[in-house]
Amino acid sequence: MSDEPQLKPVADHFSGVSNSYAAFRPSYPEALFDALADMAPSHALAWDSGAGTGQATLALTQRFASVLATDSSASQIGQATPHPRVTYRVAPAHDSELPDGSVGLITVAQALHWFDVDAFHAEAQRVLVPHGIIAEWTYALAEVPSSSALTELIASLDATVGTWWPPEREHVNNGYSALEFPFTRVEPGNFCMEADWSPEQLLGYLSTWSAITHMRNETGVDPLVEFAAGLDRWWGRVPLHRFKWPLSLRVGRHEKGAPPPVQLPPQPPQQQA
Repeated sequence: MSDEPQLKPVADHFSGVSNSYAAFRPSYPEALFDALADMAPSHALAWDSGAGTGQATLALTQRFASVLATDSSASQIGQATPHPRVTYRVAPAHDSELPDGSVGLITVAQALHWFDVDAFHAEAQRVLVPHGIIAEWTYALAEVPSSSALTELIASLDATVGTWWPPEREHVNNGYSALEFPFTRVEPGNFCMEADWSPEQLLGYLSTWSAITHMRNETGVDPLVEFAAGLDRWWGRVPLHRFKWPLSLRVGRHEKGAPPPVQLPPQPPQQQA
């Protein structure tokens, strides 16, 4: 029997919807990347792990000289937008092939729950420069401030497909609070994704939910058909609604190379009065 640690198998829930994923997933706020770049001690190289079709990757090119984007899905990587400063690579999160101590910033956008988290964090600790930054974030259901009916309709769809979500979905719902994070926490602030969408754009986004794909494949039933009927009823006369996704974000600094704490000389015992 091998003594090698057994890594969590990498599931691929999105190859069948890679085109839709690239077209309909919302973008992350530029202010988030500004904050992360300000904290990073080096801007030579960033690594976007679990990059998918590159929702976070291209934003990093505006702030780092070079970016590595990795994902275990060749289909997802195949839909990413080429960029002269980005190297796309099909690779699991725990095996970046990067040199030791070479990365100023690691980002994991809506992907950590699919990883073998301990193995990935060990890889992150290996490749980060001293005091390098790692940022992991996720988001759950959209909120529609202008329409409580639409917010409730999306929540109802989530309940309908609930049994079809992979078990890792619980980590999204709890904002990664149950996953280990072996880094020194830093607080960059609060961030939220926003998008002004038509009904067609919302349906396109919902079609990328892994639970909907699984339900379709296993039962032949498309839950978006019934959802679309309700959407026509509750959308109203406005062409677009604003959708918001608060980000559950955790950011840490790798303390490798930190100076040792100051050692004070021992104090003589005090005399009793």
